[in-house]
Amino acid sequence: MSTRPDPADLVLLGTIGTPRGVRGDIRIKTFTDAPADIAAYGPLWDKAASRSFTLRVIEEIKGKGQVVARIDGIADRTAAEGLKGIELYVARDALPEAEDDSFYYVDLIGLRAETTEGAFLGEVRTVSDFGAGDLLEIGGGPYKGLVVPFTKEVVPEVDLEGGRLVVDPPDGLLEPPEDDAKPKTKTKTKRKSK
Repeated sequence: MSTRPDPADLVLLGTIGTPRGVRGDIRIKTFTDAPADIAAYGPLWDKAASRSFTLRVIEEIKGKGQVVARIDGIADRTAAEGLKGIELYVARDALPEAEDDSFYYVDLIGLRAETTEGAFLGEVRTVSDFGAGDLLEIGGGPYKGLVVPFTKEVVPEVDLEGGRLVVDPPDGLLEPPEDDAKPKTKTKTKRKSK
């Protein structure tokens, strides 16, 4: 058994899904670039780092970001069903250093976001990829619901040591929507009785 990591230093790598078959094989949604790499970092942990999982990938489900794996100690469908929904984490120091212009999502969350002129936009709250590329959700600043594409053009500078990133917003991104710029008018009426 490996040393229990600090839960504050864990990075999410995947989520256990539904079983496949009767021998305990289980589908796992992975968040690694290559789905099969989820098994390359050694034991994975639950969110509280109270339980570890050693897995072996037996098949990659092409185009879905999923694998089918066997988890040590899980030998039947009933045991596999009991794991559904558990998130799988690894200690941050088990991951390789990110290459130039590559970043782990966990390293971006919490960075101060500012414009090229130094105006405060907020902090990175989440990083998502819905299929068209990474998006940064920035909150706690003057713009509600600010989401920017994480591209070199829009985010030309990321300073992890300084705890900040620079956003060069595309035209219109930081302008209020037209509906917000119009004066508010009365839109309610009271029905009169006869």
